Parts: sequence; C-alpha cells; structure tokens
Amino acid sequence: MNDKERYLTVALTKGRLANRTMELFERIGVTMDEMRDKDTRKLIFVNEEQKLRFFLAKGPDVPTYVEYGAADIGVVGSDIIMEEKRHVYDVLDLGFGRCRMCVAGPERAADLLQHREMIRVATKYPNIARDYFYNGKQQTVDIIKLNGSVELGPIVGLSDVIVDIVETGSTLRENGLKVLEEVCPLSAHMIVNQVSMQMETERIRSMIQKIRMELAG
Repeated sequence: MNDKERYLTVALTKGRLANRTMELFERIGVTMDEMRDKDTRKLIFVNEEQKLRFFLAKGPDVPTYVEYGAADIGVVGSDIIMEEKRHVYDVLDLGFGRCRMCVAGPERAADLLQHREMIRVATKYPNIARDYFYNGKQQTVDIIKLNGSVELGPIVGLSDVIVDIVETGSTLRENGLKVLEEVCPLSAHMIVNQVSMQMETERIRSMIQKIRMELAG
C-alpha cells in the first residue's frame, strides 16, 4: 500500500485561513497538535491514527498542488480559485475569510466606469479583472498586473482604477480611494483533486459531510 492510498493529504493556505481551517477540523475530531508549535520548521504534519497529512502553502499554490495530485484536498480563498482556473472540484464554501473583490479608485473614476470608457486597471488578479470587464460589463480595458500594493496604481497615475480584495476598506480610505463597484463576494472554499474524488470517494465525502454539518451547527 503506497502513501497515496494510506493517507489523505490536505494543503492549507498559510496564515489566518490555516488557523481557521484547523479550528474547524478540530471540531470534527481531526487534531494536529504539531501545527500549534509556532517555532516548528516542519513542512508536513502527519496524523498517523487518522491517516491524514497536512502541509502549509502560499495561497496561489494550493490549487496547483490539488490539481496535480500532490494534495487530495485544499482550503483556499475563492479569489484564488477564480484566478488560477485549475482543474479541481470546488466542493464547499467554508464561510470564513469573508471579503469582497471590488473595483476601486478615486471618485472621478466612477464616470469612466459608467460610460464604459477605455481605462487602465491595476490588479493582482488579471483573470478576474478581465472576466469582469470583458464578459460582465463588455468594457474594453488595459489590465496591468502588479504584485505589490495595487492602491499605488491610481495614486501615481499608472491606472485609473484597481481590482482588489476589500475587507474593511480602511486602506482605500487612507489613500483617497473608494469602492466603485463590487465584482463578487469571497470566502474560504474546500477543493478536491478530481482523481482523488473517484479513488477516495467514501473518505472525502464523509469529511465533507461532517464539515457541512458542523458549519450548519
């Protein structure tokens, strides 16, 4: 029996999402004490009794691990699922990590959006931005991919607006920007490898059902 048959492997998004996910797993009886050690340098955490393995990854990498079968299950923000467009099953909205994907910019940019003018859009999420403007609004835009603080785009004249995640909106306000349009709501989702869903149907469906019941509470 190889590792793949013996263990279910779960990829978690580093940071707050991983903490919230492990709290949820603990409520359905899955414990991973090693992961509570903040100083650990381990990359993979194993629960021998329940034949589960967990590892932490950067958000954009989680769907990649799941698509290629390095992880059977992943927990990641729906923004990353939409942006990465990986071939995975999106099986469950976990309901935490809620925020919004929005178009934001200075007040004067509202007219440009309303009249569907040709504008420049700075974003970390070019696929989401492209889909929203081209397919949702039928507006032609020039999309500029940034990796850092996209709020700088309109401030320094690189772009007219930005497409980015908004939680409280305080960063926007501090920089003289505001939400102009909402693209979609976001939250943490559970994704599953397509082959794993066939090979480990019973175990995976059982886990999903337990989580679903816990969330319904």
